[in-house]
Amino acid sequence: MSDASQQHGHRAPQIIEPSAQADACVIWLHGLGADGSDFVPVVPALGLPENHGVRFVFPHAQELAVTVNGGMRMPAWYDILEMNLGRRVDEVQLRESAAYVHALIEEQIALGIASERIILAGFSQGGAVVYEAALSCERPLGGLLALSTYFATSATIAPSAANQGLAISVHHGTHDDIVPLALGEAGAESARALGHPLEWQTWPMAHAVCLEEIEAIGEWFKARLLA
Repeated sequence: MSDASQQHGHRAPQIIEPSAQADACVIWLHGLGADGSDFVPVVPALGLPENHGVRFVFPHAQELAVTVNGGMRMPAWYDILEMNLGRRVDEVQLRESAAYVHALIEEQIALGIASERIILAGFSQGGAVVYEAALSCERPLGGLLALSTYFATSATIAPSAANQGLAISVHHGTHDDIVPLALGEAGAESARALGHPLEWQTWPMAHAVCLEEIEAIGEWFKARLLA
């Protein structure tokens, strides 16, 4: 188990190493009820060149009791207290998960990856965590990818000057019945209001990812890490 995971009580992440020497990293968080293996199959579909040097790190959330699911325990980055449009969440748990992401960033830096070449990515619950983790991080990062998600801590975040101009790419399904499109739009607008250059893309899908979206993400990764 990695030191960061051990210290924060998580299973060691699933890691996909590139064939070339790693000189960049994407830390990618899954959604509620899933685990780190959820987005592993996406990597080959991104269309990255064979000799790319991007390491992919897929952490696993701990099991928590989730209020909106009747208190059932499942892999979760934080508890969701209400499923209304305001989406009230346990911000203490969310920030604990963000602190774990910060520890994973430090781990990659210790392995020789410059912080500016680390992208944080997250789907749904994982996206809410990486909004917080990226924009509060004291290390300058390479980008933030927010998928089918919302900015749960937009009103309470303490933004870091190190990531004041961080580039953000947000993707959302127009038929999402889990995280409504309006919630994703509100999160994107909150990030824009903090001064971030932000790309917003929608796709004709529900709460999921589609092949065209994955290809677009691959192009964004190339522009941020391989250009």
